[in-house]
Amino acid sequence: MAKRGKGLGGGITYRPGISAGLHHESLLRCADNSGAKVVMIIGVPRVKTRIRRVGSCTVGDKVIVSVKEGTPEVRRQIFHCVIVRQRKPFRRMDGTWIQFEDNAGVIVTEEGETKGTEIRGPVAKEAAERWPKVAGLSSMVI
Repeated sequence: MAKRGKGLGGGITYRPGISAGLHHESLLRCADNSGAKVVMIIGVPRVKTRIRRVGSCTVGDKVIVSVKEGTPEVRRQIFHCVIVRQRKPFRRMDGTWIQFEDNAGVIVTEEGETKGTEIRGPVAKEAAERWPKVAGLSSMVI
């Protein structure tokens, strides 16, 4: 008879092999032209953790951010953001490993519509597959 609670059940099922490289209070470069330059992760919705353990996130996840640097209209505002790049190496399903030069995100609405009109720099394939509006604005998908 199998013991309960010892398996790897639960958790996030849509990213089976991606290393979570960003945590609560990580700083991201804003990759769009929404007016924000640097944002900080203040929340990771739909991630269940143990008590007092902060949630982590990876490429393709939607997080809640606070704008730290940018134009006066968007500074100190809270937005939703999709992570498009991370510095920590992660493994893709085909076995290749990939990492980017920086941590970056794109500010979106709750439904996934982008706030800016262009995205600078490459976008990870995992984020582009999950968020079609982000993929439509990106110039390069890796």
